Amino acid sequence: MQLEKPHSQTAGESAAANTAADSAGGAPALPEDALILVPVRNTVLFPGMILPITVGRGSSIAGAQQAVKADRPIGIVLQRDPEADQPGIDELCVVGTIANVLRYVTTPDGAHHVICQGQRRFRVVELLEGYPYMVARVGRIEEPEASGKEIEARFMQLKERALEVLQLMPQASQELVGAVQNAASAGTLADMVASLMDIKAPEKQKLLESIDLQRRLDGVLELLAQRLEVLRLSHEIDERTKASMDERQREYLLREQLKSIQKELGEGEEGSAAEIAELRQAIADAQMPEEVDKQASKELKRLERMSDGSSEYSMVRAYLDWLIEVPWKAPETGTIDIAEARRILGEDHYGLEIVKKRILEFLAVRKLNPDGHGPILCFVGPPGVGKTSLGQSIARALGRKFVRVSLGGVHDEAEIRGHRRTYIGALPGNIIQALKKAGTRGCVMMLDEIDKVGAGIHGDPSSALLEVLDPEQNNTFRDNYLAVPYDLSRVLFITTANVLDTIPGPLRDRMEIVHLPGYTQEEKLEIARRYLLKRQFGENGLAPEQLEISDAALAAIIGDYTREAGVRALERQIGAVCRRIAVKIAEGAITQAKIEASDLADILGPAKFESELALRTSMPGVATGLAWTPVGGDILFIEASKNAGGGKLILTGQLGDVMKESAQAALTLVKSRAASLGIDAAEFERVDVHVHVPAGAIPKDGPSAGVAMFIALASLFTGRKVHADTAMTGEISLRGLVLPVGGIKEKVLAAMRAGIGRVMLPARNRKDLEEVPDEAKKKLEFVFLEDVDDAVRTVMEANAGAPAVPS
Repeated sequence: MQLEKPHSQTAGESAAANTAADSAGGAPALPEDALILVPVRNTVLFPGMILPITVGRGSSIAGAQQAVKADRPIGIVLQRDPEADQPGIDELCVVGTIANVLRYVTTPDGAHHVICQGQRRFRVVELLEGYPYMVARVGRIEEPEASGKEIEARFMQLKERALEVLQLMPQASQELVGAVQNAASAGTLADMVASLMDIKAPEKQKLLESIDLQRRLDGVLELLAQRLEVLRLSHEIDERTKASMDERQREYLLREQLKSIQKELGEGEEGSAAEIAELRQAIADAQMPEEVDKQASKELKRLERMSDGSSEYSMVRAYLDWLIEVPWKAPETGTIDIAEARRILGEDHYGLEIVKKRILEFLAVRKLNPDGHGPILCFVGPPGVGKTSLGQSIARALGRKFVRVSLGGVHDEAEIRGHRRTYIGALPGNIIQALKKAGTRGCVMMLDEIDKVGAGIHGDPSSALLEVLDPEQNNTFRDNYLAVPYDLSRVLFITTANVLDTIPGPLRDRMEIVHLPGYTQEEKLEIARRYLLKRQFGENGLAPEQLEISDAALAAIIGDYTREAGVRALERQIGAVCRRIAVKIAEGAITQAKIEASDLADILGPAKFESELALRTSMPGVATGLAWTPVGGDILFIEASKNAGGGKLILTGQLGDVMKESAQAALTLVKSRAASLGIDAAEFERVDVHVHVPAGAIPKDGPSAGVAMFIALASLFTGRKVHADTAMTGEISLRGLVLPVGGIKEKVLAAMRAGIGRVMLPARNRKDLEEVPDEAKKKLEFVFLEDVDDAVRTVMEANAGAPAVPS
């Protein structure tokens, strides 16, 4: 069905006809300021624009048909909520557009369509009841045409941008371009552009409600600028894509032409044949195992049948290059000179006698049984003690090449086993890459920082290392990229780590652990004389006669500017001294210099470390403990204080659960021995006890501070000070026994570095003194504790009148 708009009438005839038509429909006559409303979803009609609207609600259909019959305009207004089926006044936008119905069409499928032309804006005042369709009292909005330079400038800019957008849109018609060019007023052009822009209905409604012309123009310009930028980028992407496609087609055509030219000249086949022959000879020279040789020959035949312009050609060629370049030949068996190995180890490293002894044993077994499966050594120790350089010395002593594979931060199994060739950019794993670099299977390969391997979503590298480090399995190691077995049994693997806790048990079980302790002050002094000074002189361009650093200055650097188990910080400080002198020599101020201890403050600044023992233990309630850390031993101060309270125990200093339990056990033990210590038992109920371990930002845990906590609490309640030159370690039981702990060597060295004179250890740790350097044994006094009473007698100063602790 199609209803056409009636012929035009005079104003009086039109009003009469409208009233008559309204009455004829059975509905009350519409007031002069009333309008039939047609709510629409996601559609905004602007004045001057023609828009088809689909009408679906019964009330909207009735209203549209009544408007056509009565030749009345309708009001097109946007719903705020598109889901509302019977919207009220609060669910309708305030501003809409008065529209003339140009045509009403009903399709065969029952759909109703209204073709409308917007006339002017209106504002909804109120909804009127009593009609079979939606009727509202409205106020027509007057839009006086504004003028002026501001409006004119925006008008011209909007026209330019709109024409530019149409040029970037291939679907734009010439009629639309002409309509924009011929727009007579700024308001008309703003409404036209706003209606045609692909923006959301709420944004269009905001422009419809912008009655002020300048504000409306600004809003349209802003939205149009965004749309223009998107179109520009899209156009650039299209141009680049087209250019890329054209370039590929051009390259393909040129390659085909080149092949034809080479074929005519008889060069193409000869060049390809020469390349294949070269690869075949390289495969023969590589002395691959039978299985690998078959795989290489198979891939070579595939390569012969491929076009050199295909992507798979380069992949197969890269695979063959890797097979050829990886060392397959069995390494020559060299002789191991144990005396020469001892000389090299002594020349490259000072101290570490126990470690050197174990390395010589390892080399001796290798000499007597070259084909045997010897253990894989794992050097464990703090940073800077020479783990990596020991591996280099072993390679030098064996006359083998040395390669290092860093495992710190590796969290992808493919870093060990390689990627499968199906992936773009696939490569073999680090093990095969290192062997290619070494050029021989008989190299020394150091797997550095094995304790810092992590697991991720791409697998667990430590699991892949199980096969690499197992002498019973690594003769058939399979890299995912090579996809053929590779014999690693002739590779001498050495690993390094700072701690053992993070190494998985099965992996740790495949290695023999060799602990490297920290250096003593005398050892550091000798290392500085023998190695560090020479190295830093060379790196800073100084000759030995230009700079002399006295032993006193080196000792001051070690004691006042570094406090570490290794020598890295020491070398950095020596380097700082060398750089300062290098500047003066380069300026011509001096020709040579001698550095004494008194000169260090000017070069390195004030001393960074000093003894805090006297200050810390100048009052009761403070004891010095010993701790083990991943970078060596350290001293640990235990501070105890009491305040009026109700018997609570307060623990601070980022203590772990085990250390908290040690503090509780220590307090319980002090309470149980209150009588023998001369403490009023009632005092425990009148005070709160606060135990603090300084360096609160550092987490601490473990049972070895039990003795120190007991002594601190006993000192606090008895008022007896603790000897300032004594440090202690040991776990305690509720019976007062002192139990053994670990890390004795590191703790003793830390005590010596800190200037401690006496160390109290559990009696059951007496055997661990065998690993302590002789220098530490000479400098320190050792007291072995069976129970806490031994500790009280040894470390606590006696007060007048204080009861003696029973022996």
